[in-house]
Amino acid sequence: MSSLLRYPVLDGKTFLVCVGAAKCATSWLHGYLHSLQGATVSPLKELHFFNAKYPQNALGDMEGLALARLKFHLNQPDDPARALRERPNFRASIDRAQMVYDDNAYFGHFARLCGPETRAFCDITPAYAAIGAEGFACLRDFAASQNAAPKLLFILRDPVARFWSQLRQLEQMNPENAALRKWPEALEAGPLMARADYRATIEALEAVFPASDLLYLFYEDLLSEDSLRRLCTFAGLDYCPPASRTPQNETQIRTRLPDAARTALRARLDAQYAFCRARFGAALPDAWER
Repeated sequence: MSSLLRYPVLDGKTFLVCVGAAKCATSWLHGYLHSLQGATVSPLKELHFFNAKYPQNALGDMEGLALARLKFHLNQPDDPARALRERPNFRASIDRAQMVYDDNAYFGHFARLCGPETRAFCDITPAYAAIGAEGFACLRDFAASQNAAPKLLFILRDPVARFWSQLRQLEQMNPENAALRKWPEALEAGPLMARADYRATIEALEAVFPASDLLYLFYEDLLSEDSLRRLCTFAGLDYCPPASRTPQNETQIRTRLPDAARTALRARLDAQYAFCRARFGAALPDAWER
């Protein structure tokens, strides 16, 4: 960690990291932050840098994904050099592939993207919710190599609704993951349950970062002016109303949650509801199951 380079262009900026949760409008958030003056986001919505270092709850090979993405760009029929000049995603994919073997490439990526007008640079990777206190300590120590202020955002959603949304997304990615058939197995899948364990994520965050560096928001009212103003203040940005509140990367498979699955999910996630009621009280959205 002591060998990490410091990038002066990042001095004095906010290092905003959204650590999840999955299926909590983080794709929309990526677009909203990109629209704000003073905010710099990676062209890659999810960098998967810290969860690649702490893969105990991985849902795939993140380093392999980075290399496959780069291979995709290199295999396109147009001229690679011109594409590299014109496509931010292509350049970002090269940066991410370099992170496989060079830790300096992580902040180097943001240093390349940031300009003097940048006040906050942002990594939005929901899988970070499952890296635990050790992973968050690594993130903290990485941040300490730069003269930038780390700020951690965690977005929560009604636990049953979020879990079912993630199962439908997994089915969309691979029909073999049929939600109607696979939900009992999902309740025994460690990586999926780790993403559903709000208590573990919050306690890990609070074991590593002071309360002033943490912000909790709720999916159900994330797009409200109050939530977005809180987020902008937290990140050191000026609030601007969103140009659109249309969901991004919304799961297209709309399979209804069966009653049997709802009952089982509710029972399995009851401790999360109890924790959140005790932790957030009246701030919990009315849309949550009680």
